[in-house]
Amino acid sequence: MKNVNVGGINRGIECFIANYLDDLLMYGNAIGEIVLEKGNNIVGLFNADVKNISVKPTEKNPLEVDFFINSNGVINSKVKNKNLILFTALNPKSSEYTGVSILNSLPFVSKILLQIYNSIGTNFERIGNVRYAVTYKPSNDAMDKVYAKERASLIAKEWSDGMKALSQGCVKDFVTVGDVDIKVIGADNQIIDTQVPVRQMLEQIVAKIGIPPFLLGLSWSTTERMSKQQADLLTTELEFYRRIISPVILKVARTFLRLNGYSDEPIIKWNTINLKDEVEQATALFYNAKAESLKKQN
Repeated sequence: MKNVNVGGINRGIECFIANYLDDLLMYGNAIGEIVLEKGNNIVGLFNADVKNISVKPTEKNPLEVDFFINSNGVINSKVKNKNLILFTALNPKSSEYTGVSILNSLPFVSKILLQIYNSIGTNFERIGNVRYAVTYKPSNDAMDKVYAKERASLIAKEWSDGMKALSQGCVKDFVTVGDVDIKVIGADNQIIDTQVPVRQMLEQIVAKIGIPPFLLGLSWSTTERMSKQQADLLTTELEFYRRIISPVILKVARTFLRLNGYSDEPIIKWNTINLKDEVEQATALFYNAKAESLKKQN
């Protein structure tokens, strides 16, 4: 298990399961293959691309499935030895043989969140790169009216030169005569407070994924009891994924034992997710034993 070849570049079933679980969460389906050599020994494990495989029920038995290889979106051939195929579907719908991604319902929420972030970036770009409106108002003097066009062109040229020098790190004064009004374009527009809508969208994403906010770097106000409950929910989620992945690991181990002439049935011993959970379980067992003892005494 520690030294099995995985895809030709990794070693150990942990690498295989990590890629397998990543595909399962991302696409709702994960598929792998047990690769055998001529002597019927396991030479390695391979993580297949979910997009290149189709799953269909067999013609005679709806409780069994066949696997087909896709090429350019066209189903070409059926996998001959499906007993060497490792396949898992995440939360499949009724009468469906493929699963649903954990991100299935998030594109709409993510699209709104990206629109908010894009608008924030546009607003700050406008603030950092200010645009000006320069207005020249000629007086009632006849000479001002005659040369209004030339003066406006000169003002525009000098203003453009000043802005170009500023972009190059040089400060250039702008001096003019007459009634000239300079305003910042869009200065009256206030930046919308996005804290509330962003948090609402993030809450939807966190609720769907099932990960406590503090693990994603979201410093939301929470109580100690709430943090404990969130940690318990995360532990439950991890236990759920362990139960889904266990048949795949057992199939690999069982295949290896059978090919080597052993009839023993393998078991999986998972490491404790959190030592605190172990302590709480021990405390619960202690209280149950104490209650049982008191019942016997009474």
